[in-house]
Amino acid sequence: MRPLLAASGIAALAVLAVLPAAAPAAADAPAGFTIEDPRVKESSGLAASRAHPGVYWTHNDSGDGPYAYAVDGRTGRTVARVTLDGVEARDVEAISVGPDGNVYLGDIGDNLGGTWPDVRIYRFPEPKELKGEITLTPTRYTVRYEDGPRDAESMMVHPVTGRLYIVSKKKSGKGALYEAPEKLSSSDVNTFRRVADINIWATDGAFSPDGTRLVVRGYFDAREYRWEDGRPEEIGRPTVPLQRQGESVTFTPDGRALMYGSEGANSRVTPVALSGELLPDSAAKENKNPGRGGAGEQAAGGDGGDGNHTLVLGAGALAVLAVLALCVRWLFRRRPDGT
Repeated sequence: MRPLLAASGIAALAVLAVLPAAAPAAADAPAGFTIEDPRVKESSGLAASRAHPGVYWTHNDSGDGPYAYAVDGRTGRTVARVTLDGVEARDVEAISVGPDGNVYLGDIGDNLGGTWPDVRIYRFPEPKELKGEITLTPTRYTVRYEDGPRDAESMMVHPVTGRLYIVSKKKSGKGALYEAPEKLSSSDVNTFRRVADINIWATDGAFSPDGTRLVVRGYFDAREYRWEDGRPEEIGRPTVPLQRQGESVTFTPDGRALMYGSEGANSRVTPVALSGELLPDSAAKENKNPGRGGAGEQAAGGDGGDGNHTLVLGAGALAVLAVLALCVRWLFRRRPDGT
């Protein structure tokens, strides 16, 4: 076995010698956090608070109730839970904060394959104080799509115009971006109009704080779009962390990073810094120091540091296994007399 161990050790050292060092944490990305509230078992949406820096809004998938949880991004603890009075939740899938100071909760899921004739969006003011249990009566908007019912998990409010958008979820083919009427009605049906194709099995989406970028994520990947004149233009693929069940995404308040969430108890919210063309216009203009991109370059175009580092590590591991297999084969070939 000594020749085998020696050969294996040499092979492993040779492979490790060519592997890059672990990528450092991105300078522009905030720390991630774990949602500690045991009531949040299926976090399905995520939105950064406008009124309370460092706080993120989330909610459960179907099976919970008309609740929105305000989570402290520094500790992962729930600082307040909002109950929407008079609401019977069906399949809450998305949350977004508008420029009007309101939180929008999207009861837009349809796991039955697009059989609900309409879905609902609820609007409530972001509380001035976040503490304990809060009960509010929301404004309800009834929503239909111009081309018929469909399943969706992504709803975004544009931070400048206040207009709402939904991205449909589709297993095969293309999903689509739907635009709300310029002004929503709480008394009539609001018909959302299809305005663009979105080529991803979307589980959540978000606008950058300045409104110049739109990100849409799936379970394992994401697309980012330049937003101009009310329409998206795809510009790249941000890095997506490996998660149990990738469900949610939002921009940090400064727009320099994405925060990715997952379903499951004690789920982790993971930051990924942005750079290059993926960086929103306002953040790019403020980025006068050329060194600020740093490790954030890994997110540009979706082909940066973490992604390549993972691929190289995987290739290295396969190489080690291949060399070990050859060593075992060599060892048994040289033992015809059983010695």
